[in-house]
Amino acid sequence: MINSNLLAVVESTLTDTASGNWQKPLVMFVCNILALLVISRRIWYPHVGPKMPLPFPSLFNNVSVPAFLACMSAGHLLGVFVILTLHMDKYF
Repeated sequence: MINSNLLAVVESTLTDTASGNWQKPLVMFVCNILALLVISRRIWYPHVGPKMPLPFPSLFNNVSVPAFLACMSAGHLLGVFVILTLHMDKYF
């Protein structure tokens, strides 16, 4: 038999996390673009390897695929840190 308290917790968790919140993806997008703009200029060898076909190569430092993946990884780490730090549901 399933406890009714357990069902209440599961239901509130599902409605909390499954809601369509547009602020978190926007924060993640901004953090990734910021990381691509800043970190691509700080990598020692950003042009080693095949080039990433980005729409504005001069703006994004014409980075290679490994440098792009490194920037996106750092951007995701930064985005998760910002989202968890701001606790977006509390402020928006």
